[in-house]
Amino acid sequence: MLSDDEVERYARHLVLREVGGPGQGKIRAARVLVVGAGGLGSPVALYLAAAGIGKLGLVDDDAVSLSNLQRQILFRTADIGRPKVEAGAEALKALNPGVQIESHTMRITAANALELIAGYDIVADGSDNFATRFLLNDACFFAKKVLVSAAVTEFEGQLATYKGYAPDLPCYRCLFAAPPPPGTVPNCSETGVLGAAAGVMGSLQALEVLKEAAGLGTGLSGKVLTYKALNAEFRIARLAKDPACALCGNAPTITGLLCQG
Repeated sequence: MLSDDEVERYARHLVLREVGGPGQGKIRAARVLVVGAGGLGSPVALYLAAAGIGKLGLVDDDAVSLSNLQRQILFRTADIGRPKVEAGAEALKALNPGVQIESHTMRITAANALELIAGYDIVADGSDNFATRFLLNDACFFAKKVLVSAAVTEFEGQLATYKGYAPDLPCYRCLFAAPPPPGTVPNCSETGVLGAAAGVMGSLQALEVLKEAAGLGTGLSGKVLTYKALNAEFRIARLAKDPACALCGNAPTITGLLCQG
């Protein structure tokens, strides 16, 4: 049962026929881990906390810098120098005290990934490097966790939901078989990113997480959404399971977590 305060706080959810009390109850029962408190993780965490996700984990090992504030809306100027997870948890608790916030000031690795995601139902990948993306894909595959993965660079973004453990659905490796060689793909600090473009992708990522949590509509499993901000263009492409995928294919060669990068 929702408390009187919850009924008022989530009133705009409750009047949605597709959500209502049962849907809000599912949202409250959901456990979501947000990996990366950056340009993507900031809007994801804010919208999930505002929506009333029951347990919200935040993973990052970095501190807030001045250059983050152009797109990482979870933080304020006064937070510069503070650990992102510490400042982020404080902001999320101020937004919604009813959400259980778990702080993980660490870098996710092959040694801790499975233990870390074990306490969550859905993982939202907002990381900024291929090593972490592949590691999360593999860990979620082995743990049978839903992975909602987003990426953004310059003026473009990409979003998909991966459930490679399902017989007919692809994993991230069905799209990208292996990480690119180190140094061949420039990072955000080299290419730049329009802050609002990260906000668009992070908001869409939060929406897909909420759909998965509440069982709403049609998700992005087996699809890849791309966004081009300069053309105001969205596209969705089908992504089939790759029978030759080294992780989820017919004859997998990856049987445990690999140390990435």
